[in-house]
Amino acid sequence: MTDSRRTSWGNAPSLDDIAAMAREALDSLEEPFRTHARAVAVKVEDFADDETLDTMKIDNPYELTGLYSGVALTLEMHSTPSTIPPMVWLYRMPILDEWAATGDITLEELVAHVVVHELGHHFGWSDEEMDVMQED
Repeated sequence: MTDSRRTSWGNAPSLDDIAAMAREALDSLEEPFRTHARAVAVKVEDFADDETLDTMKIDNPYELTGLYSGVALTLEMHSTPSTIPPMVWLYRMPILDEWAATGDITLEELVAHVVVHELGHHFGWSDEEMDVMQED
């Protein structure tokens, strides 16, 4: 029996929904960063795998919302390019958990924040530069 007083909230954002938010965040970057950021693959999973968590010495999988894998552009050598493709990993469940706990930003803003932070590792940005990238 369905309770007509019950509010229908819809489904939780899917992996594809988070990926779409990440693409929107990439599209909103200023040039020349936008073009270079599009060369970085974005992969969304529910959680980081056990190997990643172990390597980073993280016990609680909810503590990792995103990760950059690859070689930072500031360390890349043209004579010996890296064979590791640059990739930003986003972890849906920790992002949703942080969003629920924060309560004062939209999910799109949080996803954009995580994306820019992880791209910062790719570009070699300082924390201050990451903050500037996210200013409205």
